[in-house]
Amino acid sequence: MSRVPANARLSAILALSLILAACSETPAASSADETVAATPSAEASASAEPSESAAASPSDEAAVLMADSDFGAILTDADGVTIYFFANDTEGTSNCEDDCLANWPAVEAEDSPTAGEGVTAELGTIERSDGTRQLTVNGFPAYYFAGDAAAGDVNGQGQGDVWWVFGADGEHIES
Repeated sequence: MSRVPANARLSAILALSLILAACSETPAASSADETVAATPSAEASASAEPSESAAASPSDEAAVLMADSDFGAILTDADGVTIYFFANDTEGTSNCEDDCLANWPAVEAEDSPTAGEGVTAELGTIERSDGTRQLTVNGFPAYYFAGDAAAGDVNGQGQGDVWWVFGADGEHIES
């Protein structure tokens, strides 16, 4: 019987974990305020790393953290994955559906979102048309970018001149 190299097993486990996470559904909650569910991510890159104070949060409940990046202080989830603003949304309403969601997955929320140290943005949730809860930052829906391979990546910044990182104050940063 042949042995599978450790790197291949690790890659297979990581791929399976990502597939299972993507396929699992979170039941819609009845509360108006919900917390961000952590998204699996790889190691943080040098482009945006959570600050010492954010990384030292007392629990994983601080779902929205501040990280330093080339664009200044930006918002990430608890795993350091960058959170984005979509300029085609309106306050309280997501206009990213179907194919858009394939590249820009909604930041799902389960409980009341909490902010890490330095985050001054107003956090909340909205209910999407499919019944899931989505994190809002200053009233606007929040998204991940499928092109960010690791925590700290900011590859979605400026895409189509409509996707921007959120600053720690919740305002989007155009650059």
